[in-house]
Amino acid sequence: MFFLGESILPGESKTIEVEIAKMHTMSKLKIPVIIERSKINGPTVLFCAGLHGDEINGTEIVRQLIRGKINKPKKGTVICIPIINVFGFVNQTREFPDKRDLNRMFPGNKSGSLASRFAHFLVTEIIPKIDYAVDFHAGGASRFNAAQIRIVPDVVDLKNLAQVFNAPFTLYAKNIQGSFRNACTKSGVKILLFEGGKSLDLNESITREGVEGAKRILNHLEMLNPKKEVSKGSENAVFIKKSIWVRANYSGLFHGSITIGSFVKRGDILAMISDPFGKIEHKLKAPNDGYVINVNDASIVYQGDAVYHISIQLENE
Repeated sequence: MFFLGESILPGESKTIEVEIAKMHTMSKLKIPVIIERSKINGPTVLFCAGLHGDEINGTEIVRQLIRGKINKPKKGTVICIPIINVFGFVNQTREFPDKRDLNRMFPGNKSGSLASRFAHFLVTEIIPKIDYAVDFHAGGASRFNAAQIRIVPDVVDLKNLAQVFNAPFTLYAKNIQGSFRNACTKSGVKILLFEGGKSLDLNESITREGVEGAKRILNHLEMLNPKKEVSKGSENAVFIKKSIWVRANYSGLFHGSITIGSFVKRGDILAMISDPFGKIEHKLKAPNDGYVINVNDASIVYQGDAVYHISIQLENE
């Protein structure tokens, strides 16, 4: 196997530090790419996180895969990239230094902006080498995502993989133009996008869902070390065909009253929005029956802010 300019022999472990750019201080900025290759041929799986630099829970999931030696496959090759957007990770921000969202820059351009150039690198050097990928993300802007997998609709192989991962929720969602997921799909890579938790936050429950789901994927591909235990995952996993964002109807202090993952009925009170002076309280009600897969954790909201993500149609309904 020839990868990133280096030969990876059967049974070999190697960490390749990819220099993506230099800081304005002339310090080199490198991304460690951890490769574990079995002596037995098989698929190549990528576990990656940190496309958005402030979504650190995904980084923790991939770190635990490495720390627990889950990434050492019985057959095939496992590639782990715990932090893709090192710039954002260092600065605790979503974007690249050029203020661009890396996950909207694919397939990129080798002569374009800094983010575009790095997207081009991923498309030309990483994606062609992999067969499967799990890309770990978290909610942004103080919004906490329930552990969920996102896949494009009407693709049987992806649905089967999502069932194997077995997160509490799977959401059918079209690929976003310019995203890493879209670039992988166009290249024939079977990719699951994991969402869980919120930015700049570590959550043990979300981390556990991500790690266990990754183990189930490797086990399904007959790549998991037989010494590693595999849990069954969610007993009542929910597949969501359509969903809606509920937005704040007023600006003010936000008093949420719904637990993530809850099923609500139309008219249930989701939150109260109040002024800071004790005069006004506004009720925010559920517009329909559904599961709450994203909850706002902000203390202050503005009118129009997305505060809840609720299912409106489940599979087989």
